[in-house]
Amino acid sequence: MTSNRTTPPKLDYTLVLILFLLFLASCVSIYSAQTTGQYGDNFFLKQIVWYIVGIGIIALVITLDSDQLKKIAWYVYGFGLLMLGFLIVAPESIAPVINGAKAWIRFPVMGQIQPAELVKVFIIITLAKVIDDHHQKHLVKTVKTDFTLLMKILVLTGLPLILIMMQPDLGTGLVFISIMLGMIFISGISWKILAPIFGTGVALASTIFYFVIWHPELLEKYLGVKTYQLGRIYSWLDPYNYQSSTGFQLTRSLLAIGSGETTGKGFGTREVYLPESHSDFIFSIIGEEFGFVGASILISLFFLLIYHITKVGMETKNSFYTYICVGVISMITFHVFQNIGMTIGVLPITGIPLPFISYGGSSLMGNMLAMGLIFSIRYHYKKYMFSSTS
Repeated sequence: MTSNRTTPPKLDYTLVLILFLLFLASCVSIYSAQTTGQYGDNFFLKQIVWYIVGIGIIALVITLDSDQLKKIAWYVYGFGLLMLGFLIVAPESIAPVINGAKAWIRFPVMGQIQPAELVKVFIIITLAKVIDDHHQKHLVKTVKTDFTLLMKILVLTGLPLILIMMQPDLGTGLVFISIMLGMIFISGISWKILAPIFGTGVALASTIFYFVIWHPELLEKYLGVKTYQLGRIYSWLDPYNYQSSTGFQLTRSLLAIGSGETTGKGFGTREVYLPESHSDFIFSIIGEEFGFVGASILISLFFLLIYHITKVGMETKNSFYTYICVGVISMITFHVFQNIGMTIGVLPITGIPLPFISYGGSSLMGNMLAMGLIFSIRYHYKKYMFSSTS
C-alpha cells in the first residue's frame, strides 16, 4: 500500500541566504561606485527598491506550480514578443535610443524598463514546456521527432532573437543563444543531428574570426562590414593601442583590478576612474577595493548559486522543472562568465551586467523572476514520506 502523505511546502532557505549575500555585495559595490562624482542619482537606494520589487516578484511566482506555469507559458511568450515588437515601432519619446540601442521602454515613475531582460525568463518557461510536451507526445524517439523538436526550439528562440538584434543588442542576443544551447543539450536530441550542426557553426565562426583579424578588407568588400564596426574586437585584442577610444574602459578596468592586488585598497578608497562602474563594470570596483580575495568570494557565491540550482534540478522528479533549471543555469552562467571575462580582458565587451550585483532594475527583475521559478520548484516539491506496498 502506498501512502499519499507528502511533505508540506517549504521555502528554500539556502537560496534565500545566497541571494541575501549577493544583495549585500551589490549594495556595498554600488554605494562605492556612485561616489566618483560622475553620477547624480542615488543608485544605492534605487537598487534596494528594485530588490524589494524583486522579492514581490518571487512571492508571486512561488505560488505557481508546474501546471500553472505550463498554462501561462504561451501567454508570457506572446506578451514578450509584443513588447519587443513595440520597441521597434515606438517613438523615441517612449522608447529612447541609449548607447545606440532602442531597447528600453520609458514608464512614468518606474523609469526605463528593458523588456528583453524579462523575455529571457519567458523563453525559458516556454522552451521547457515545449520540450516536456514533445517528449510526452513522442515516447519513441526517432530522427524525425528529434529534428522536429530542434526546429521548434530554433523557431521559438529565433523570433525574439531577431527582434532583439533589430534594436540592436548583441550582448542580450548572445544570452538568448546561450539559453537555447543549454536547452538543446538537455532536450535529448540525438548527437547524430547536433554534431554536424554545431561543427558547421564552429567552423563558420572560426572562419569569420580569421577574416576579422587577417583580412578585414574582404569582409568590407563582400559583406559590407565597416572597419570601425570591428573596433571592439581590435580593442579587445590590443586594448592599449585603443585606450583613447574603444579600449578606454577595458584598460581602466584592467588597471583597477590589477591595482587591487591580493586584499584590495579597502572600501571607498578607489583611485582608478572608470565610467559605468556601477553597472557593467561593477566587478572592477570589487577587484580594486577588495582585491583577489573579495573577487574570489563573489565568484564562489555564483558557483554556489549555480550548484544549488543544479541540485534542485536533479532532485525534482518533474522533467518540466528540470528543463527550467537548465535554462536558468545557462542564463546566469553566461552572464557571469561574459561580464567578468570582459572586465579582465578575456572576452570582448558586450555590455552584459553582472547578475544580482550590477545596478539595473530590468536586469534584477529578470533575475529575481528566474529565482522565483527555482523557489517555486522547491516550494511545490512533493516527496512521499512512505512508499511501501503491503
